[in-house]
Amino acid sequence: MLQKCEGIVIRTTDYGENNKIVTLYTREFGKVGVMARGAKKPSSRLAAVTQLFTYGHFLFQASSGLGGLQQGEMISSMRSIREDLFLTAHASFMVDLTDKVTEDKKTNPFLFELLLQTLNYLNEGYDMEVLTFIYEMKMLNIQGLYPVLDRCTNCGSTEGEFHFSIREGGLLCHRCFEKDPYRFKVSPGTVRLLRLFYLLDVSRLGNISVKPETKAELKKVISAYYDEYSGLYLKTRKFLDQMDSFRDML
Repeated sequence: MLQKCEGIVIRTTDYGENNKIVTLYTREFGKVGVMARGAKKPSSRLAAVTQLFTYGHFLFQASSGLGGLQQGEMISSMRSIREDLFLTAHASFMVDLTDKVTEDKKTNPFLFELLLQTLNYLNEGYDMEVLTFIYEMKMLNIQGLYPVLDRCTNCGSTEGEFHFSIREGGLLCHRCFEKDPYRFKVSPGTVRLLRLFYLLDVSRLGNISVKPETKAELKKVISAYYDEYSGLYLKTRKFLDQMDSFRDML
């Protein structure tokens, strides 16, 4: 049966001399794997629409296993992302994270919209680090992770100075600091942004300006939380960290 969908290419794998296995994240069906026959040939009508990050309409032959991609119509190639190595690193991490935490054929229109909106913002030149922090925070619930960001995890207080405790799974107020001597000492601005990024409707994102020292705190907290609770070890995360370090040296 032929199926139509709106989707984003989140992974491609070469198969044989001329073919590609393409993983799409779609609005209608969630994550779907399709065989794109001949897509590696430059002359193929599937060559352009099966590039990583491409957003478009796709027509595929559905099956219990791998479907067969019949045709695609590009809506956006996300060209700016593809032409910039730093943007590519951030986008690659986002689609890899999406791929790793989603199950095949499990529909989630919210996640589709989140990924599409975030890639569009990246493509339009919004702050790539801020977008990545937001995406990571929004992806926590998809993994069944719920950090406590609106009160102290120990006493429930909403008033006072707060630090972030990986061990306690969220914020600790100054009255409970002794609960975790290894907590992250973060600024009030970082605490506010962690909460904002977790709750924010991405479609309403304005121009958020974040100081380098706040970005450093956000990265430390989010990375440590993922390391502790997600069970994910992504090569794209390592590459992204290397690229960020390289950019800092420039």
